[in-house]
Amino acid sequence: MAGLTNKGESVIRNMLVATKAKKKRPAIRRYEPEGQYNNSQGAIPMQSKLRQRLAASPIARGAALPLRTMMVARYDANLIGRSVDWLVHGRETTNLTYELESLNRNQLGWFVSAVTGAGIQQIRDWMRELDEDTHLAGQLTRRLSSNPRRRICAKEPRWARRLGWYALVRAAQPDHVVETGTHLGLGSCAIAAALLRNGHGRLTTVDIDPNSGYLIGEPWANVIERKIGNSADILTGLDDVGMFIHDSLHTYDYETSELMAVEPNLREDAIVLSDNAHDSSALSDWAERTGSHYLFFKELPLDHWWPGDGIGVAWKGQEPGQSQSRAATAGTV
Repeated sequence: MAGLTNKGESVIRNMLVATKAKKKRPAIRRYEPEGQYNNSQGAIPMQSKLRQRLAASPIARGAALPLRTMMVARYDANLIGRSVDWLVHGRETTNLTYELESLNRNQLGWFVSAVTGAGIQQIRDWMRELDEDTHLAGQLTRRLSSNPRRRICAKEPRWARRLGWYALVRAAQPDHVVETGTHLGLGSCAIAAALLRNGHGRLTTVDIDPNSGYLIGEPWANVIERKIGNSADILTGLDDVGMFIHDSLHTYDYETSELMAVEPNLREDAIVLSDNAHDSSALSDWAERTGSHYLFFKELPLDHWWPGDGIGVAWKGQEPGQSQSRAATAGTV
């Protein structure tokens, strides 16, 4: 009996020790259904090995079809949602406008910095300057609402890559900017606003449509000269061009004809910009032929079905990011 008692006491003591040890454990074991293993029991390594074997097997492509289908479905559902929202709430039929995703906007700033050599914070300030120009925004909104084609136009200005146009003009401080493809004049007004902030410079904007430039009004019109006609012909008669912006017919041949026409009239330090450069290699080919530098920026529109357009920029001089912007040389305006 004594042996049994001692044995019983020993068992009880061991149970008490075990109970105290359990109370000291900070972690709580999660319930795992029978037949499953938690991470410590090797579930992840087993799954990894299984996936590796499956990926290397003859049936890998077929086995991945459900996953690939889900990837496409998620992307398309998002795109369809944005498309339907645009169809219901939008109006535009051409030259679509939108805002840029925050990260993409910052990338645009770095793009301008690489071209001009201006500091990134200064460029961000210039881009914000256009965003916060309530006088310009209000004037453009009123003109859009009174446009005879207002039912197929945007209700308010959205700048997107034109923020880059504005910052380039602020940084480069050109005395003469030439733009082909005026359309309503949204880009023209952004350029003119930058020139007015600079305190000098003029814009020549060219379009074949006599009804173009509807948005251009005072005081921005004071620094804008509108020309109507074939852009390639008009460009040959312009001089001392500090910045050229191609935004007319986006075909390789026509863009090349504009570049050839304006080339003799470019300043040595001129910046040449091609809007919608994702459609054509005309500017990059021209840059290679003339020994210029070339960079490209691609838009990522915010909450819009359109995949975005792009800016190509060519310039001579120092390597990207090493040139000194004229604004920095002259002091911030």
